[in-house]
Amino acid sequence: MTILENPLVGTDLGLTGLSGVPRADGPQKAKEYTTDQEVRWCPGCGDYVILATVRGFLADLGLKRENLMFVSGIGCSSRFPYYLEAYGIHSIHGRAPAIATGLAVTRPDLSVWVVTGDGDALSIGGNHLIHALRRNVNMTILLFNNRIYGLTKGQYSPTSETGKVTKSTPMGSVDHPFNTLSIALGAEATFAARALDSDRAGLNEVLRAAAAHRGTSFVEILQDCPIFNDGSFDALRRDNAESHLIRLRHGEPIRFGAESEFAVVRNGFGLRVAPTEAVAEADIVVHDAYTDNPEYAYALSRLSDQDLSHVVTGVFRSVTRSTYDDGVRAQIATAVEHKPVHENSLQQLLSGRETWTVG
Repeated sequence: MTILENPLVGTDLGLTGLSGVPRADGPQKAKEYTTDQEVRWCPGCGDYVILATVRGFLADLGLKRENLMFVSGIGCSSRFPYYLEAYGIHSIHGRAPAIATGLAVTRPDLSVWVVTGDGDALSIGGNHLIHALRRNVNMTILLFNNRIYGLTKGQYSPTSETGKVTKSTPMGSVDHPFNTLSIALGAEATFAARALDSDRAGLNEVLRAAAAHRGTSFVEILQDCPIFNDGSFDALRRDNAESHLIRLRHGEPIRFGAESEFAVVRNGFGLRVAPTEAVAEADIVVHDAYTDNPEYAYALSRLSDQDLSHVVTGVFRSVTRSTYDDGVRAQIATAVEHKPVHENSLQQLLSGRETWTVG
């Protein structure tokens, strides 16, 4: 992890979300993104797989390392910037999206990434997360969800299942957990996706789509904590995992199962799972990640449940909307252009007509 000191430069990569971020001079390898820091996660932690996948993905992306910025909060996942040979900030609990917003606004030459966890992002950082999403700041948020507090040794988190027995809930949690994709889509995220740590191909696909998107890209990554929540996602890794995983592909009918024996169909204003043989082909939903209709993506998010009988992965939604950072820079440019009009605006605000001298 190094200190940020790169002048503003710009090169269009042909990826909307990375417009203005310079490309590396030649081919890169994953080892070029590997630091000399000892990786300090527990053996078997899903973070290792995610780190290896991200390193390889960044090499394929072809950006200059000095134009990558990873911002993290507090938690096991938040050690991520130490292990990437790029710029990084290990920031404060829950506030990574706020810090990343400042970077995205002031440094359009950077590809800004937030690495956070289910506790960091959805508990103390809940407000920062939803406001970054609604503002549509040009950044990519990776939320590692292991459904437990790992760094502080095993308390229940905002995504832990109802009834979860932990150090802080010895009789079982009575909380109803967040559905993370529903939260993101409720905040009108322009890009929302989910991947599984062990599905390297699926994770790569989602990361590439997230990086290409201009605006806030939200990616939930389901990952295992072998110490405090071991086996929490085993249902998605066993031989019958295909009967649980609903993989989304834009433009394709949503079928799943080892023999595509299940399908997603309309159910009033929502969606439901049905046996493929029991429904007409015309009734099977064809996935449209680019529809402006937010209700459709939200309905997809509601197909996932606590017991993992069904979990939807892939890109739920990817739509275009003006970004917060572009808007702020446009206002600054206007202010600079009309400087004679605005140069005393702050002083006028402080000492305008609506002031009084007391005493």
